[in-house]
Amino acid sequence: MIENEGKVVGINGNMVSVAFTGHISLNEVGYVEVDNKRLKGEIIRIRGSIAQMQVFEITKGIKIGDPVYFTGDLLSVDLGPGLLGQIYDGLQNPLPQLAEQAGYFLERGVYLEGLSREKKWEFTPIAKVGDTLTRGDCFGTVPENSFTHRIMLPFDMYGTYTLKSIASEGAYTLKDTVAEVTDERGKVYPLTLSFRWPVKRPIDCYAERLKPTEPLITKIRTIDTFFPVAKGGTYCIPGPFGAGKTVLQHATSRNAEVDIVVIAACGERAGEVVETLKEFPELTDPRTGRSLMERTIIICNTSSMPVAAREASVYTGVTLAEYYRQMGLNVLLLADSTSRWAQALREMSGRLEEIPGEEAFPAYLESYIATFYERAGIVRLKDGSMGSVTIGGTVSPAGGNFEEPVTQATLKVVGAFHGLSRERSDARKYPAIHPLDSWSKYPGVLDTAQVAYGRSFLQRSSEIEQMMKVVGEEGTTIEDFVVYLKGLFLDSVYLQQNSFDEVDDAVSVERQKHCYEIILQVLGGKFNFETKDEARAYFNKLRLLFIDYNYSEWNSSKFKSHETEVLSLISEKSQELDPQAKNYLEKRGKI
Repeated sequence: MIENEGKVVGINGNMVSVAFTGHISLNEVGYVEVDNKRLKGEIIRIRGSIAQMQVFEITKGIKIGDPVYFTGDLLSVDLGPGLLGQIYDGLQNPLPQLAEQAGYFLERGVYLEGLSREKKWEFTPIAKVGDTLTRGDCFGTVPENSFTHRIMLPFDMYGTYTLKSIASEGAYTLKDTVAEVTDERGKVYPLTLSFRWPVKRPIDCYAERLKPTEPLITKIRTIDTFFPVAKGGTYCIPGPFGAGKTVLQHATSRNAEVDIVVIAACGERAGEVVETLKEFPELTDPRTGRSLMERTIIICNTSSMPVAAREASVYTGVTLAEYYRQMGLNVLLLADSTSRWAQALREMSGRLEEIPGEEAFPAYLESYIATFYERAGIVRLKDGSMGSVTIGGTVSPAGGNFEEPVTQATLKVVGAFHGLSRERSDARKYPAIHPLDSWSKYPGVLDTAQVAYGRSFLQRSSEIEQMMKVVGEEGTTIEDFVVYLKGLFLDSVYLQQNSFDEVDDAVSVERQKHCYEIILQVLGGKFNFETKDEARAYFNKLRLLFIDYNYSEWNSSKFKSHETEVLSLISEKSQELDPQAKNYLEKRGKI
């Protein structure tokens, strides 16, 4: 509903200055009328009777004096059944329907409903007339793919309501009234299967917010074992271009033990987004055997689209994730890439003529990034069920420089850091997560002391490698050379993982624990070699055997055969274990 009007008094790129006379609010949506089309925008600053509005479309053709219409509503999205499997832009316009209407080249000023108003959903009432409801309470359900979608009292209905009437079981569209509630004054409110919610306001209809402690299983060895992520936690993946950030996110979205995945492609190159759109419908969800798209929402905002919509796409993604969290589901939000969003903030800050911070980013960059990541979390809902939103954001620092402002601001707020290394990606060591630079504050699937024991070999191996670059292999003792080979062995057979192999692509926790115990026998083994060539030949043979072992089906005859060969080769040269490895393996009953 149009409440207010204004006129354009200035244009700077996609930022339009508007003179107004009535009352408007920050983050309110407005439309600039140009060539009989209305271009959507959001108010980002108000000073006196002049408002600055960022327009989500190309501003070509806008003139001084053009009318602006304010809606009185904040930038919001539709929440209801039908979100799963959708492909949206940052403003929740469904892209397939836009393409049908406008063809290959999207027209500006065209906006569609985020959810179909015609599709019918099988509604099952679960509340009874006379029940007391508060915001977020469930009064009915509809099936959505393999999930039971809860129909809830809208999150903006504060106070207590009494259920006056509710529809019987049957098929209804989003336009149909399925229930009516009355407030304490007796005013009647009709309820449908969907409602709207502002994207920049966190959804807080829960009983308690909890500390993330349970590991989120990704089935990627280096993450689950060395740099774990918790359900409801946050992590970032900074790395130079071509280091494998997007591929790592795709592997995580395929294999992570979550119910729903939301992908916010925020300012990434169009080629990568197209690849995502082509691949995901063809991928099979390993948990259900059905299409992966049935539990995925993709929000596309490529680098070629207007800059202002990048920010909207990030907030739209996290709002949809929070909505499904309210149903007791575990949701993973992957934002790719937050650097592009930060660049959009920098551009807008420049147009607002604000005092720049480091590298011309706005001084409030840190608080914006923190506000986004703080919307992750695990919560206990009012009915006692648990839901979580885990946020993983990639960062694309120029030249792979982790000291730049976006990376540093992100590191202050996330719980895990998966730093990708150009050196590792160039050496084809994937995933290219640097084992020494990366870290995590969350508990993992393996004993912390034993993970630290493995990392100590990686650290020492790296130090010896640096030393050998100076003094040569001849300048190191055979004992140091064996430690160096042990570190390379751990890296080759455990940290590296082949995404193109059906078995090695996703490794269960049980298998990770089992394999790590065998690796501990190598790391803790006291080997006796006469020469360095003998040591090198032995570890090469062991490495190749172990890689074949990794590629064999868990607990198959081939797997057991390879395991026997590996253990036999280890026992050939290692008769004794160091105390730390021996103590752990004895506790586990492995020796």
